[in-house]
Amino acid sequence: MRVWVASVLLVAACGSTPKETFYTLSPSPGPLPGGSASSLSVYVGPVSVPDTVDRTPMVLRTGPTQLEIDDLHRWSEPLKTGIPRALAEMLMRALGTPRVLAGRQSSAVGVDFRVAVDVQRFDSSLTEGATLDAAWTITPAKGAASTGRTLAQEPLPSRDHAGIAAAHGRALERLAADLAAAIKN
Repeated sequence: MRVWVASVLLVAACGSTPKETFYTLSPSPGPLPGGSASSLSVYVGPVSVPDTVDRTPMVLRTGPTQLEIDDLHRWSEPLKTGIPRALAEMLMRALGTPRVLAGRQSSAVGVDFRVAVDVQRFDSSLTEGATLDAAWTITPAKGAASTGRTLAQEPLPSRDHAGIAAAHGRALERLAADLAAAIKN
C-alpha cells in the first residue's frame, strides 16, 4: 500500500510542470499621435544587443561576473527585435508622428532620420534593477550624423520579473527621450 501511495505522489509531482511567464518591453500607456501629427519620418535600426542577453529567457545578473538564465521567465520576443519595436512606439509619442518604422519594416524606404543603436549593457537584477547603456547614431537624410550615449539605471517597481520588464521599459523611454531631443535639434 505504501509503495502505491508513494508511486501516485511521485507521478503527481512529475505531472505538474512549472509554467513559463512571458514579458514585453512596453512604453508607459498613452495616446499615439493622431490627426494633426507631425510629418516627420524615422527608421529605427539596426539595433545591436550583447549576445549574452539576446535570448528569450531573461538573463539575471546575480553578481559582478555571474549571470543566471531564467527559463521560466521569458521575453515574448528576442531583444534585437523587441528593443527597436518599443523604441519606435516611444519615438512616435515623443516626436508626435505615426511615421516611425522599425525592425522588419522596410529600411529601404526614404525617411527623414535613421536611428542606429548599439546596446552595450542590458542588465537585469532583482536587487539592482535595470541598467541600459546604449551608444546611438542619428543620421538625417541631409546633413551630418550626430552621436550620443544614454545610460539609464532604473529601480524595480516590484522585486520580481514583471518589475524588471517595467524598469527596462522606463530605461528605453529615457533612451527614446534622448533620441527625440537629438532629432528635434
